[in-house]
Amino acid sequence: MRHFISLLSALVITMGVSSTVHAQKMGVVVKIGGIPWFNAMEEGIKARGAELGMDAFMVGPTSADPALQVRAIEDLIAQGVDVIGVVPNDEGALEPVLTKARNAGIKVVAHEGPGLMNVDWNFELASSTGFGEAHAKLLCEKAEGSGSYVVYVGSLTVPLHNAWADAAIAWMGANCPQLQLVGERYGVAESVDDSRTTALDLIAANPDLKGFLAFGSQGPIGAGRAVQERRMGGTIHVLGPFSPGQGRQLVHDGILSGGFMWNPMEAGKVFVTMGKLLVDGAPIEEGTMIEGLGTVSPDFETRNIITDNLLELNMNTVDGLAEMGL
Repeated sequence: MRHFISLLSALVITMGVSSTVHAQKMGVVVKIGGIPWFNAMEEGIKARGAELGMDAFMVGPTSADPALQVRAIEDLIAQGVDVIGVVPNDEGALEPVLTKARNAGIKVVAHEGPGLMNVDWNFELASSTGFGEAHAKLLCEKAEGSGSYVVYVGSLTVPLHNAWADAAIAWMGANCPQLQLVGERYGVAESVDDSRTTALDLIAANPDLKGFLAFGSQGPIGAGRAVQERRMGGTIHVLGPFSPGQGRQLVHDGILSGGFMWNPMEAGKVFVTMGKLLVDGAPIEEGTMIEGLGTVSPDFETRNIITDNLLELNMNTVDGLAEMGL
């Protein structure tokens, strides 16, 4: 009998240890791995995961290919994670696999995916209209005289980049008619090399070119390098969101004229905070305070939480932001 009690006690202790070491698990699938923007986001994911006791990690595909994101999400479903986060390259391509995830009882949090249907919540640190218009206004202020301008997006299927582009182009048409759009838009801004070579071709073909509005963190860097090679800094203005550490020298060289961004490290933290709230069943309601977002006003029909947490990128701010690790 004493032996039986000892075995029972050992079993209870073992079960108790097992329950305490099990951590809620969250994987965040981003557009592409290995670039500064998402490196900063990964830091935020890991840091917030450690704070909240979650096993939170990032999955960065080798290219901005929607099929690779689908595969990564399939892998996370197979792992049995509690939460999946995603920054979509193509909303439509992800809907079936996100449906599969939710049917498996997995919570889904998105960022830069305002049109996604199969999510618990999508969060934004800037409104799409406000973000696009802010860049358009800055270009109109910087450019002098008549001429043309170019718009970059990460790809033609990235929903939020194209929403920014739509807002910027509409604002330019209504308020800055002296600058005419070249083409429609170019889906190269997830690659420095593609952004650079496209910019070199466009500069050669458009002698009246006055600016690039590059939505996608690699777009301003690539276009900026092309402008620098052609010694056209100050004549052709390059604007858009970029990682301060990656772009600071181009800012000080007068090549990048500025832009706006949000803190990708903070976005990484918000991913985990939202995931934790969902797994724990905590209510997200009008007026809920969510760290990193502030007091929110959720849209319960579209499942979007949109806030205004923009940071301005210019010669006065870029060094401080870079020193924060961004």
